[in-house]
Amino acid sequence: MVRIFSLLILVLLQFAQGTFASEVKLQQDNLTLNANLEKAADWPAGPTVLITHGTLYHNKSELTSALQELFLENGVSSLAINLGLGLNDRHGPYDCATPHNHKHEDAVDEIGAWVGWLKEQGVKQVALLGHSRGGNQTAWFAAEHDDAVIKQVILVAPQTWSPEAAARDYEASYGKPLAPVLKKATDLVAAGQSDTAMEHTDFIYCKDTTATAAAVVSYYAPDPRKDTPYLVPQITKPLLVVVGTEDQLFKELDGKLAPLAAAGTIELEVMDGADHFFLDLYAEDLVELVVEFINE
Repeated sequence: MVRIFSLLILVLLQFAQGTFASEVKLQQDNLTLNANLEKAADWPAGPTVLITHGTLYHNKSELTSALQELFLENGVSSLAINLGLGLNDRHGPYDCATPHNHKHEDAVDEIGAWVGWLKEQGVKQVALLGHSRGGNQTAWFAAEHDDAVIKQVILVAPQTWSPEAAARDYEASYGKPLAPVLKKATDLVAAGQSDTAMEHTDFIYCKDTTATAAAVVSYYAPDPRKDTPYLVPQITKPLLVVVGTEDQLFKELDGKLAPLAAAGTIELEVMDGADHFFLDLYAEDLVELVVEFINE
């Protein structure tokens, strides 16, 4: 009874403040996409942060949920999107047993679709925020779309990439070279067989799964746009990049971005002690940085 009463009080307080969460959906390329919308009291007049998650994650992961809660506490609305990853109305983490027919660059179009949706709702100020691979996809979108509604871009531990690093990481993870897998996929795509399912393939974080040739090429073939520092100089909006000193995934990120920060091209914040996921108190510090950046 006490818990029910407490929940009722919370709901009433949110209603009084004009805040509430809801799942929203849109159609994109024959898929239903969904996102979690947290409205602050000044919605849609105030800023809204559009959050894109990392590889095979989802919008209810620990970091994304914490960010939305903290943004709301600071009076900032947010929209945390679920990337479709080729699945209709996807929820939760991607099951590695599910065949992969998605591409890295699909997210760029989906971010654009959600920006368009926010504009339809009357939002005039959008801050794009992406974490990890989602940081790279956010940077890719921002580099190619200079939309007036986008006021700031925030990249949190964004992906770095190179063919050499991809090959090294693949062999370290699976004990086999990437080159034969990529060549098979590339040959299939060149032969017009992009949708061919490559069974028993190690792909991203999934061992012995199935992925289309097009998916393998998208995630593993050389493309400088998969390296966030390559994209950063092409972004015209105010740009904040946040990295952690204990990030074990993209250790070289700070060094790659330091010259751009020194030149005043970007604002770079290095968070001492934070790892790749910025959990607990680091999430609070991260949101404080972002809110200050948005309000500048």
